Amino acid sequence: MSPMSLKPEKEGMDVVEIASSDDEGGVGVERRSNQQVQTDQVGQQTVVPLPPAEPPLSRSFWKAGAYDNTPSKLTPAPDQLEHARVHPKFLHSNATSHKWAFGAIAELLDNAVDEICNGATFVKLDRIDNQKDNSPALLFQDDGGGMDPESIRKCMSLGYSSKKSNTTIGQYGNGFKTSTMRLGADVIVFSRASRTSRATQSIGLLSYTFLRRTGQDDVIVPMVDFDISDHWAEPIIYSSKEDWSTNLKTILEWSPFASKEELMQQFEDIGPHGTKIIIYNLWLNDEGIFELNFDDDDEDIRLRDEANRGSLSKVPKKVAELQSHISYCIRYSLRAYASILYLRKFTNFQIILRGKPVQQFNIADELKYPKVVIYRPQHNTALKEASVETTIGFIKEAPALGVSGFNVYHKNRLIRPFWKVTSDGSSKGNGVVGVLEANFIEPAHDKQDFERSSLFIRLETKLKQMLMDYWKSNCHLMGHQPPGSRVQNMQKKHPAQSPVGHAAHMQKQLPANQHIVGLAANTEKEMNLDQPINCLTANLGQDVDNVQPGNRSRTSVREELPAVQPIIGLREGSFKEVTSADGSGLISVDKICEENIQLFMRCEEHMRKENELKQTISELERKLEEAKKKCAQLSSHLEIRRKQRILKSTEKI
Repeated sequence: MSPMSLKPEKEGMDVVEIASSDDEGGVGVERRSNQQVQTDQVGQQTVVPLPPAEPPLSRSFWKAGAYDNTPSKLTPAPDQLEHARVHPKFLHSNATSHKWAFGAIAELLDNAVDEICNGATFVKLDRIDNQKDNSPALLFQDDGGGMDPESIRKCMSLGYSSKKSNTTIGQYGNGFKTSTMRLGADVIVFSRASRTSRATQSIGLLSYTFLRRTGQDDVIVPMVDFDISDHWAEPIIYSSKEDWSTNLKTILEWSPFASKEELMQQFEDIGPHGTKIIIYNLWLNDEGIFELNFDDDDEDIRLRDEANRGSLSKVPKKVAELQSHISYCIRYSLRAYASILYLRKFTNFQIILRGKPVQQFNIADELKYPKVVIYRPQHNTALKEASVETTIGFIKEAPALGVSGFNVYHKNRLIRPFWKVTSDGSSKGNGVVGVLEANFIEPAHDKQDFERSSLFIRLETKLKQMLMDYWKSNCHLMGHQPPGSRVQNMQKKHPAQSPVGHAAHMQKQLPANQHIVGLAANTEKEMNLDQPINCLTANLGQDVDNVQPGNRSRTSVREELPAVQPIIGLREGSFKEVTSADGSGLISVDKICEENIQLFMRCEEHMRKENELKQTISELERKLEEAKKKCAQLSSHLEIRRKQRILKSTEKI
């Protein structure tokens, strides 16, 4: 990035003329494909080529990278070496590594937390107003060591990191750029620092709007610095006063502040050292509304789209309880996410969100029947063998809520919250949560997942084993029967009457080459409490909504339990009834099969309705996109007409 030189802006204003009637007055314009014919007051016509139409710049993050820009052909000066330039579009594509806006906010929080070693005691997040257009802006401010002129240039350059400590979270030197550009189109940084008896304050502007609108093909970052050692702000000139003034002029034109005095006022609440970051021109969602929601809660910042998904007016009680749990709240509430973002509680540091400190929370402190499991990962023998402590137990809401998973941290920072290592269709492990710090594996660049290394795969396997072992040993404490216990109980209580015992007894009496085929042959394998549909258990009273597509499939159940297939080797009618799970009585096998078939038919009906709803949604989304395109065309048309009237008024004057 080049902080000093600026590409000259295009002079004049590009105006696309549109056809006007004589009733509007002024000169008439006739449009012919890529040309226009202008008629003056005396009737003389002139053919003028039309400038290319420029679509309005998108305010939606995922569409902001699509804009046209003709690269300029610049050659280096004779005394300069050729160098690779970074196109402004790279700022956007680089920021797309953050799929989640809260992940970008967490990056900026990490920078403040890393300043604890330099004396930082707080980081503030809040909404402020852009003084030029009154739109919302996002403020980050800390009282850390601040940045001197050299440090702020490294911060706003790509890929440079001075963080070498094993305790600091940031390491790639890319977090500031990706996170700020993910949250808004523009960011201005104010920083004050004292280094070697010299006090300085610096201002830097990284403006995607400026780079797009002025047609830059290199990332230009205007910066100005002041020496405040003598208690007044003396400009620090690196090349020339003209360059310094040009940088200041650019900052004033494209930042929320219109004068040098307004810029300097931003340092008044920073103190002797610290940094203030203001992100403005915040991104909009697909509906044209700000992605970050500041209005629903005065003490929180929410993700509008995620919050809307869980704000249905009428939901079942259990769904409402699940949505109030922190595992769900972290999807849309920044206060909830920040509360579990760091594993160890700070002693002299606070995250202050919209004027109120965030109360840190570790779910391991509230687990029921907690157990600590030691895991020693096998990695490079040259490294010292490390041990990882995992605290595992049931959440306090168990067994009412089926929340499960592992909160995996790296260097005190949450990387994967409530990581579910079991399959979605299994009820094993419901209510079991674990917490661990895995410093032996590397996080991805967005710090929302880990690199898929062999160490990561071994960790995943170990966590699955850990969860299953805990569930097998402790599930009875939550009212669940351990896996396989029902079969054992039936064999002990009714060795001759139970399906398994009866089948085993009959198998002994059959010839060596004859086997039991059908129901009894599959009984022991299929009899499992954790399966939501079982032909021989008491789960028949469950609602069809509990039937998950990923669980026991219709095909496999029908194959294992045909409705009319006899049991070879048994006398007719010798095995027609089984004992119900609650011991209330006998249930006919035919009745069980009939009820299962009814459940399958209801499930198919639900799936058919689901497919119809999906088709309806797709059609509505298509119509919505068409409406948006028409709206954009009308907006562009009105803007062109407005510019045309302004131009005509200017010509008349």
